[in-house]
Amino acid sequence: MFTLSANGGWFDGDYYNRYYEAKKFGFKAVEMLGWKDVDLDRARAAIDETGIQQSCLLFSSKDPEIDKILYMARGIVHADTHDSFLRAIEETLEAALKLNCPNICVTTGNERTDVSRYVQHTNIVTALRRASDLVKGSGVKLVLEPLNVIRDHKGYYLVTTKEAADIIDEVASPDVTILYDVYHQQISEGNVIEAIRNNISRIGHIHVGDVPGRQQPGTGELNYRNIFKAIDETGYTGFVTFECGRTVSAEQVSADMLELLNW
Repeated sequence: MFTLSANGGWFDGDYYNRYYEAKKFGFKAVEMLGWKDVDLDRARAAIDETGIQQSCLLFSSKDPEIDKILYMARGIVHADTHDSFLRAIEETLEAALKLNCPNICVTTGNERTDVSRYVQHTNIVTALRRASDLVKGSGVKLVLEPLNVIRDHKGYYLVTTKEAADIIDEVASPDVTILYDVYHQQISEGNVIEAIRNNISRIGHIHVGDVPGRQQPGTGELNYRNIFKAIDETGYTGFVTFECGRTVSAEQVSADMLELLNW
């Protein structure tokens, strides 16, 4: 059975209080992707006291120049960013180990117009192969995220599940998998249950949110009870995180989302 991870932004209070809020409302995990400004010792103390897991962190660096290089305007589609990328992975891995967090989310950056997609694809594979050596044996995996370019991330390189799967297959490391975001992939290509079933061996982390609006399941067009049932039937045992907003109170959204497991 997979583990539901709450969106830390659903809860009141500071970063550290959200572990306690997640526990109070019945979750076993919470996700707060940012880590650079976090007192990691204090966060780990909250994790140890509550037993709440941190499900994923976003790759980044405390050096603002490195972050500028890595995000959408450039990213790992450029070969000359790879040393900076590895630096960011090293820093984020240190934070993940401190927080006992098993996943680091990686993005590709925006599509280039000066070279072919083949070159960009190859650059991504090369970067991930190099990064896989850094996380090997740590218990932490890199999860590569496709995003939609229709609504939220215009210009982003990696959109389809198929290309994400091709990249993972070429990297050929058990420490590099796909972050499958149901919200993004419903907008990009639909057919999410079949895509999850066909690629579950490559999927290491799952995000969910409804379409349209990116609010909690039940506010849009997706049948999340069926989606959750399909995920469970694959044997997936990782995290499913509510990477979305909420339209009701934290107490109500937590109760409603945990109830989705009753199919």
